[in-house]
Amino acid sequence: MAELYPFLLSPYFSPRPWGGVDLSPIYPDRRFEEKIGESWLTGDDCCIANGPLAGHTLSQVTQEYGRALVGEAAREELRFPLLLKFLFPHDKLSVQVHPDDECARRVGQPWGKTECWYVADAKPGAQIALGLKPGVTCADLEDAIRRGRAEDSLNWIDVKRGEMIYVAAGTVHAIGAGSILVETQQSSDTTYRLYDYGRPRELHLEKGLAAVKEKPNSGKVVLPHPNGTRGNAANQHAGLVRGPYFVVEKFTLREPEQFSALEGKNSVQILVAIEGCGVLESPGGAPVTFACGDAVVVPASIGEFRVQPQWQVEFLRASVPGNPFPDPVVQ
Repeated sequence: MAELYPFLLSPYFSPRPWGGVDLSPIYPDRRFEEKIGESWLTGDDCCIANGPLAGHTLSQVTQEYGRALVGEAAREELRFPLLLKFLFPHDKLSVQVHPDDECARRVGQPWGKTECWYVADAKPGAQIALGLKPGVTCADLEDAIRRGRAEDSLNWIDVKRGEMIYVAAGTVHAIGAGSILVETQQSSDTTYRLYDYGRPRELHLEKGLAAVKEKPNSGKVVLPHPNGTRGNAANQHAGLVRGPYFVVEKFTLREPEQFSALEGKNSVQILVAIEGCGVLESPGGAPVTFACGDAVVVPASIGEFRVQPQWQVEFLRASVPGNPFPDPVVQ
């Protein structure tokens, strides 16, 4: 294969019964015949769209390049460490839970699924369910599920644009209609569906209830991050979340900015545009143009790169922490 370089991935649009055919404002020019719930940006089967590796899947290049792509901070050499998606809920998602690492290994999975959601857009009244109401036990939840009243056991909260939600593995959760979320997660799709409003989809009550934690460390991340929001009059940088599995930051650029290697062990970096357009430039590499809804992968072997906004670009940068961090502070 060719030498590594920053590459653009073509999103995979995943149909879901709770999705919609209009994915504005992220993809305003696309219309779909079936309901799309998720846009997978770094899925194993997402294909590279630029340069000599065009047409190869993310899984293929990960297997070929290993640490040069994923970095030393990644837990496994031949597995891409982070899955990023856009979520487009036009109806309620199922009530579900993801296992933690220990629980996942007991059923033969390599790791669990802790995730976070950046609220890219939200209509008035948009809500998510995060964890159980105070005093509700797993036994109470099971009884509520069997009576068709699972929603009554959940802690529903309003969400607004710009908020970051941390969803630790073991958290019972659901998403209501009216928001657009950018999800960053451990690269696992192990989901246990506990309740689905009568939709004809499989439930996973035994495994799901075994994975539930009554008091997980989940909630809205206290912002700004301890690093604060910094930059100049033209460019802004804010830390959104950092924890054991991922670090997510937000950048708003009106002038070019240079990016250097991250602290600690090196890591792949994923840039996801949530507004505007930019051009990523790296030494010896061809420029990569990315716009709202696109994801650019910067291999760990590339220590420096530059982002040139086209008027203005706002994007998230996700990476694996090069130094160990505990769960973030949430409320």
